Amino acid sequence: MDLTPYLEGLRADLAALAAPGGPDVARAAEVLGASLEPSARMVLLEALSDAAAEITTRLNGPTVEVRLRGREADLVVGRAVPEPASSGPPSVPAYTDGELSRLTLRMPESLKAHVEQIAAAEGISVNAWLVRAVTSAAHEQRPGNGRRVTGFYQA
Repeated sequence: MDLTPYLEGLRADLAALAAPGGPDVARAAEVLGASLEPSARMVLLEALSDAAAEITTRLNGPTVEVRLRGREADLVVGRAVPEPASSGPPSVPAYTDGELSRLTLRMPESLKAHVEQIAAAEGISVNAWLVRAVTSAAHEQRPGNGRRVTGFYQA
């Protein structure tokens, strides 16, 4: 999906709103429109990402994700990858109350690249992988589950 027509429409609207103010205001609007383009592009990508996440939660199986290719956003529909059967720990409960929240996560670039590789190998989005990892970690930390991690680390 090419976001450029939407951004050009925003610039045109800004120019039309500034036109009655005269040439100085019109020029200021033109400069402002050019300066706002990267931010507006990011906001559009976030809106697409939020929409894809919400659609995924409602599909009960298939996944929808946004992939950025250059300056274009592609919406990709995929199949959920079934969990392999294992004799390991019991399954982790799903938190499916339907409400989604945004969380900013900062991590080292090398860890981010590793997470992206793992998620791609599993055929799921990074967001879906992170949700699964956090859900699993939250399940491990429930009071009364009898599991405790202790130790010492020195760098």
